[in-house]
Amino acid sequence: MMLGNEAIARGAYEAGVKVSVAYPGTPSTEISEFLVQYKDDLYCEWSPNEKVATEVAIGASVAGVRAMSCMKHVGFNVAADPAYTVSYMGVNGGLVIVVADDPGLYSSQNEQDTRMVARAAKLPVLEPSDSEEARKFMKMAFELSERFDRPFVYRTTTRLAHSQGLVKPEEREEIEDKPYVKDIRKTVMMPGNAKLRHVEIEKRNLELAEAANTLPVNRVEMRDTKVGVITSGIPYQYVREALPDASVLKLGMVNPLPRKLIEDFASKVETLYVVEELDPVIEEQVRSWGIHAVGKEIFTVQGEYSANMIRTAIAGEALDLAAPAQVPVRPPILCPGCPHRSVYYVLNKLKMHAAGDIGCYTLGAVAPLSVVDTTICMGASISSLHGMEKAKGKDYVKNWVAVIGDSTFLHTGVNSLMNMVYNKSAGTVIILDNSTTGMTGHQDHAATGKTLQGDPAYAIHIPTLCRAMGVRHVTEINAFDIEGLEKLIKEETARDELSVIITKTPCVLLSKAKKPLYAVRSEMCRKCGMCMKPGCPAMTRSADGAVHIDDTMCTGCGLCGSLCKFGAIELVKEGER
Repeated sequence: MMLGNEAIARGAYEAGVKVSVAYPGTPSTEISEFLVQYKDDLYCEWSPNEKVATEVAIGASVAGVRAMSCMKHVGFNVAADPAYTVSYMGVNGGLVIVVADDPGLYSSQNEQDTRMVARAAKLPVLEPSDSEEARKFMKMAFELSERFDRPFVYRTTTRLAHSQGLVKPEEREEIEDKPYVKDIRKTVMMPGNAKLRHVEIEKRNLELAEAANTLPVNRVEMRDTKVGVITSGIPYQYVREALPDASVLKLGMVNPLPRKLIEDFASKVETLYVVEELDPVIEEQVRSWGIHAVGKEIFTVQGEYSANMIRTAIAGEALDLAAPAQVPVRPPILCPGCPHRSVYYVLNKLKMHAAGDIGCYTLGAVAPLSVVDTTICMGASISSLHGMEKAKGKDYVKNWVAVIGDSTFLHTGVNSLMNMVYNKSAGTVIILDNSTTGMTGHQDHAATGKTLQGDPAYAIHIPTLCRAMGVRHVTEINAFDIEGLEKLIKEETARDELSVIITKTPCVLLSKAKKPLYAVRSEMCRKCGMCMKPGCPAMTRSADGAVHIDDTMCTGCGLCGSLCKFGAIELVKEGER
């Protein structure tokens, strides 16, 4: 039994991959974490962002080895620049870009459909439906990449990435490195060469489209011909469950599409449906060929599908399912002891607005902290603060800050801060440095001093980096120094020039050591509620206003104790409780 992400990693290993590069992003992160177990046979790394990761993989391919980069769907936007161009270049060693979409928005800011981006970039796309296909399709992706001289996009989704299925592992193929032969017409994409390569890739894609009619990744399952369904990926599983008697054309290659195969299948069924999550990518192409198909007029373009939804839409009757269990609501909230909470508490107290970014700290937007006003994409907090300053002036941003994590700062925040320096912007940037990539499960990055493969590495010193770019006012402070932080934020936001505050406090989950605990002395508690304002989930309040600390959740950060003016919250040593 393997998770889809584990099966993808296994398939890459078996395919003879020698270089794998990624930036962590749910739901793709575990691919690299599983693949690194094979580090004796290949090289894995976390790159600072998806653009860099894809460029590293391209370099490895040019050198003649099989290589891949991995990311989530919004990361594919960051990688778009090299991805569009390597589509023209082609490959030497096989090259695969793994992109994980997130239908249902489980951990993303949009529901972007990677197939649309890949079509625009003229990149072929494979999409598996279960863990075993995830393994096998990875191997086929590299074979097809080298056979047709095309980089491949390998599309997965949250449901596949995080579901388990049976897998039949095979031995690793030892693929000989391809010799490097200098050919600037193929690898130097200046206009004259790119024009010729555009002609070449159109030719290659036509050849691939023709081959798609007979490739085993696309298969016909003829049953009752009253209903025929064209589908791919995880929706194939829902179709088989909801419509067990229907004929199905299961597509493993979703770009380019096998026109002859589709036309032949359509001619054999009475009513043709296209079932695909998110955008009508397959449906629009099928209809453009004059084939009548029912699609998005009965299916949504939003969220994940289900067997019950498909059965209802096509047959007009729901499956007889038991009512779902009533799970207690778990509102999104920062972990107990999170150093971001104290920063947001101070910002809230000062009635500041924050331009936010992508990370755990986005949760500062929700009550009771309610500080983060915007979240756009990686690095946008700093850029949007700069835009506000240029639009409204220096005084306007004295009531604003940008908040960004250490990993996100190194991802794309560096460029944004550089822009603020270069264009003489005012404003205060707070880098919430918790020494990890917390949102995706504590992956290392360029400032942690450790690589994905577990090797020690030079750790970028963020304060020095900021000063090197020309920021004159750079200050580090412990996130839990409430009084010092309040004083510092007041001072820095009052300036008429750029400043950076770095709250250097590690994520509470990084350490596995036993932590001190706090308890409320009920006889001293005035029930003022000050300790409740940061919204720590370890703290509760009874009907009479009395405060209680859950000792199974308390991490001993001491924030509540620092807010209590009556000494009612005290540190309890280990063993006293």
